[in-house]
Amino acid sequence: MSYIQKAFKVTLIPNHSQEVLINKTIGCARFVYNRFLALRKELYSAEQKTLNYNACSQQLTLLKKEIEWLKEVDKFALQNSLKNLETAYKNFFSDLKKSKGKKGVGFRKFKNKHGCKQSYKTNFTNSNIQLIENRLKLPKLGWVRFHKSQDIIGNVVNVTITRTNSGKYIASILCETEIQKYPQVSQNIGLDLGIKSYLVTSNNETVDNPKYYRTQTRKLRSYHKKLSRSVKGSSNRVKAKIKLARSYERITNLRDDFLHKLSTRIIKENTVICIENLRVANMVKNHKLALSISDASWSKFITMLEYKALWHDRIVQKVGTFYPSSQTCNHCGFINPQVLDLKLREWSCPSCDNYNLRDVNASLNIFCEGLRILTATVGIPEALNACGELVRPGAIQAEIVEAGIA
Repeated sequence: MSYIQKAFKVTLIPNHSQEVLINKTIGCARFVYNRFLALRKELYSAEQKTLNYNACSQQLTLLKKEIEWLKEVDKFALQNSLKNLETAYKNFFSDLKKSKGKKGVGFRKFKNKHGCKQSYKTNFTNSNIQLIENRLKLPKLGWVRFHKSQDIIGNVVNVTITRTNSGKYIASILCETEIQKYPQVSQNIGLDLGIKSYLVTSNNETVDNPKYYRTQTRKLRSYHKKLSRSVKGSSNRVKAKIKLARSYERITNLRDDFLHKLSTRIIKENTVICIENLRVANMVKNHKLALSISDASWSKFITMLEYKALWHDRIVQKVGTFYPSSQTCNHCGFINPQVLDLKLREWSCPSCDNYNLRDVNASLNIFCEGLRILTATVGIPEALNACGELVRPGAIQAEIVEAGIA
């Protein structure tokens, strides 16, 4: 048993007055963010100085005396908006330093009603946030009902309220909770992520790619047509916009459900998961594959694996981006340059005549390389034979088990 911070998402059912106050709070948080962003920009252009969070917080106190409607909403929402601005500034200068002045790193933009996430965050203090069955007590809002789909266990840290494009209100309740870890297992695995098949494992298991966006393309196209043909400002345009947003929301929910179930199963069944370190931002520059790569959502899947591995004492070992997993024969180690062509899905090794299926071969190589890196990291002697070649995955796995990792 160990304590972690875990977020529980629920859909709120606010009444009309609560709905109005949520929208006011989101608007006030956005107003504070934009006002102090403008203030920082003016001060820097005039005097080459910047305002820190404490200075902004003091000015916010004075601003609330001038603008009465800022007092109507939750004070934590406004303070957290300033904290978000401070974080955005730090991230900007950090990204600018990493890029060494190259193009592509833009300054923080102003928020608007439509082009950014519509949300605010409130913090727990003095029992201002409470949970009883399917009701949630929030500052200023009071008790709000929600759809209960899971048990929310633990001590509340903060709550983020989000208004989606489809008009729903989602509460993300961050709790410090105790988690029951999965029992230890002795199996390890290598994963090769792909587009045709979502992943192929070193155990020769193939998981099909559901392609949720691709399957909904025709429906999305019809909704986009209805929206573009409707008159601006009309009620039909509002209805068309909500239908389109709900369709996108459904795709996101289906994909997240698939990724959560798959990542949980892999974490539950394996101790060491070896996976390739993918640079998705560079891969989507290929316009022929960009849509399919985005639909697969590899980055989110890897993130799920990493935090679930941290919860349950598993290891996610990444292999270098430029490791030739598809080109290398898993039997003799020969590197075949012809396998760079994505159309070539199977090949025979010119060196040892071993028949290789591209994805299975890549997963075996990722498994070998991941365990080799891991053995070197934990201090096990490098798993090489007398000729200096990598031994088979089973032999390395045996050393991992003996070392007490599995």
